[in-house]
Amino acid sequence: MKLGTVIGRVTLSKSVETLKGGRFLVVSPLSRAQFATALTAKPGMGTDPSLVVYDDLGGGVNDVIGYEEGAEAAQPFEVSPPIDAINCVLVDEMFYHPWKG
Repeated sequence: MKLGTVIGRVTLSKSVETLKGGRFLVVSPLSRAQFATALTAKPGMGTDPSLVVYDDLGGGVNDVIGYEEGAEAAQPFEVSPPIDAINCVLVDEMFYHPWKG
């Protein structure tokens, strides 16, 4: 699972029946440097490209979410939908203690 910040929403003109009730979010993946301030300050754009994530948990703009990519994203559905990433977690609190070795 990866963490990212929701930076926007996608509006579709047509939808797939199996995805009704959900939404699509534009997510900027968190970089290692952004972990320490992800929930206390607006982390902004990361260095990795943004991606579109299917969400049925209710994530919104500026929320930090955990998402899964690839074949695992389609696992919750009986019929495999056309998605590449799915929101798995809405992050409320995060503790970051980097290893100093």
